[in-house]
Amino acid sequence: MQTLSNRLAEALEKVRKHLRADEGDIEVIDLRNNVLYIRLLGSCKQCVLVDMTQIGIKEIIKGYMPDIKDVVIVEDDR
Repeated sequence: MQTLSNRLAEALEKVRKHLRADEGDIEVIDLRNNVLYIRLLGSCKQCVLVDMTQIGIKEIIKGYMPDIKDVVIVEDDR
């Protein structure tokens, strides 16, 4: 059985493959109470399709980690 960390790494690599194709990336901020908090990087930060991107990310993550309740995009506070 894979560890939570390994499943998350696999899921993120799958997500990154898609995001990097559009010059974007993803950063994990936190995972607590089965909610994954992420930050979009690169071109993904300004993308008008951010809602669709979030849905796609959530589907991929939940495919590897069905216990994840939600994926929340954290805005860049810098």
